[in-house]
Amino acid sequence: MTLGKVTGTVVATRKDEKLTGGKLLIVQDVDLDGNILEKYSVAVDAVGAGVGELVLTASGSSARMTDVTKDKPVDSVIMAIVDTLEVHGKILYQK
Repeated sequence: MTLGKVTGTVVATRKDEKLTGGKLLIVQDVDLDGNILEKYSVAVDAVGAGVGELVLTASGSSARMTDVTKDKPVDSVIMAIVDTLEVHGKILYQK
């Protein structure tokens, strides 16, 4: 799993029909302090995330294990919206 921030959207009117109806979001990796890193991915949203939210993503074959992405040609999925991030007893993020 990777911690990331939703920073944008992707619209693709022509795509594989298995992707029809799926929301594509740009997710940039973040460090534990919430700093946006240069690495990003386009992920299928399985949980109703929006721009600006801190999320957890899965990639590779794990990305095809949600109800929304099962048997679809995806390599990254947003599978959780983070409410609280706590490390060593210190809350680093609170929604």
